[in-house]
Amino acid sequence: MKENLQNNNQREPLATTAILESLPISVIVVDKELNICLVNGLAQQLLGMSHIVLLRQNLKNLIDTDSVIISLIKQVLRNGNSVAEFGVSLSGPKLNNQRVDIRIAPAADDVKHLVIILQECSMARQIDSQLAHGRAARSVAGLAAVLAHEIRNPLLGIRGAAQLLEQSVPDPDRELTQLICIESDRIRDLVNRMELFSDNQPFQRDPVNIHDVLGHVRKLATTGFAKNISFEEQYDPSLPPVYGNRGQLIQVLLNLVKNASEAIGSSEGQVILKTSYRHSVLISVAGSRDRLQLPIVVVIQDNGPGIPEDLQQSIFEPFVTTKSRGTGLGLALVAKIIEDHGGIIEIDSKPGLTSVSLFLPVHLGVTNPVS
Repeated sequence: MKENLQNNNQREPLATTAILESLPISVIVVDKELNICLVNGLAQQLLGMSHIVLLRQNLKNLIDTDSVIISLIKQVLRNGNSVAEFGVSLSGPKLNNQRVDIRIAPAADDVKHLVIILQECSMARQIDSQLAHGRAARSVAGLAAVLAHEIRNPLLGIRGAAQLLEQSVPDPDRELTQLICIESDRIRDLVNRMELFSDNQPFQRDPVNIHDVLGHVRKLATTGFAKNISFEEQYDPSLPPVYGNRGQLIQVLLNLVKNASEAIGSSEGQVILKTSYRHSVLISVAGSRDRLQLPIVVVIQDNGPGIPEDLQQSIFEPFVTTKSRGTGLGLALVAKIIEDHGGIIEIDSKPGLTSVSLFLPVHLGVTNPVS
């Protein structure tokens, strides 16, 4: 009997560890002072640290002191009741700013320890949001086809007439004819950009080294629009190739880096380029038995003023912009390209820290161009 009890006690820690490691969520156990006592593998992955490092840490040193998570923990310690919050920002000195669903509960009635369960915001929610962006982009495609036909030719006539008029009017009036030409060019460029949304031709996809793409984008930025911006790279060197179109990925990342640089607008600004690998869901490719994984994460982070909270949910929709003279089509096109790749884009922003995250696929046997 005594021997059986000893065997059961020896098996219990092993069983607890096995159960925690098998859970598809991040689990952290802390004491009343918020010292970390236990973490499972997914929590280590989420926090970007091994259990050896985490078990020597206090949670308050890992996440921002003004985080909602700290407030929720204090609430549980105070009243002993479980709490849950969805879409909470998880950020800290060494953490990517990301949205998580969180549940906190006492480990026992005496509240000596708390169990914290973290789960990255539902992939289904992200996919629904991405589909909404895609529907908006397709509506722009239809509008672009009409505009290209109905506006471009008359616009050329207006511009040509203004140029002819410029040759015969007095000098004081030439400024007005030049203004007509400038505005005609602006409308033409807007129509041209909108036409990009109607480009639904199949595109070639290949294994792409995303670090080479980021290096190319950084070189373009630092020799042009971002000469005074400081860049930092935080790359996972073991990252596998992205399954995508190199040219389109350059277009996406160049647009995001340009937006970040323009948002900063000062010589003290910094843009951080990050890559990481995370386990993710499998998404079926329409009309095929093949499936795509989205474990490759690329983050463009800047220390600019941030995006107003009321615009964050719609920032990837056409004609939504924070710029006084912006068209609101750049980020919408970015979202369309990422959707065409079967990926997901999300943004998290607050004053002084904005992160745009791309979740991209790896190749799992798909060899044909995507239509």
